[in-house]
Amino acid sequence: MLNPALVLIARYFSLSRHASKAIIMKPQHSGENPGGNSAEMPRAKARNLRFALVTCPSLVLARKIARSVVQKRLAACVNVVGTAIESFYTWKGKLESAHEHLLLIKTTSARLPQLEREVKRLHSYDVPEFIALPITEGSADYLSWLCESTAE
Repeated sequence: MLNPALVLIARYFSLSRHASKAIIMKPQHSGENPGGNSAEMPRAKARNLRFALVTCPSLVLARKIARSVVQKRLAACVNVVGTAIESFYTWKGKLESAHEHLLLIKTTSARLPQLEREVKRLHSYDVPEFIALPITEGSADYLSWLCESTAE
C-alpha cells in the first residue's frame, strides 16, 4: 500500500515540474482587466507564495504548530498528514530513523521568517525541518485567498 503522504508530495512535485504546461482557469469578472491576460494575475500572485514542509515527531505537536501558525496568520492553510511517514537521516554521525507527521504549509515569502521562528519556538527538535519552496502556479481564486489570509 502506498503511503498517502508520499503520493501527495509526489503529485505536488510532478505538477510543479510541469508548471510551464499548466492551464490556469480564472473566472470572468465583468469590467475587470479588459483585454488583459488572465493567466498573468495568478503568476504575479504566485511569485510571493511559498509552500513550507515541516516534519513533527507526533500528531499532537503537528496539530499544535498548525493551529498556532494559522491563528497568527503566518500561514493561510496547513495540511497535517495524519499517516506517519518514515524518515531516515544522520544525526551526530549516526544513521537514525523516525516516524514523523508532515505539515504542508501555504504562506507568503514575507511571512517565512516569522513562520520559521514560530515553528522553531514550538518544535521539540533541536533542528526542525523547515524547507520552503516557491508556488509557481495555481487557481486565481485560491492564490488570492492565500494572500488575503496571511495579510497583516
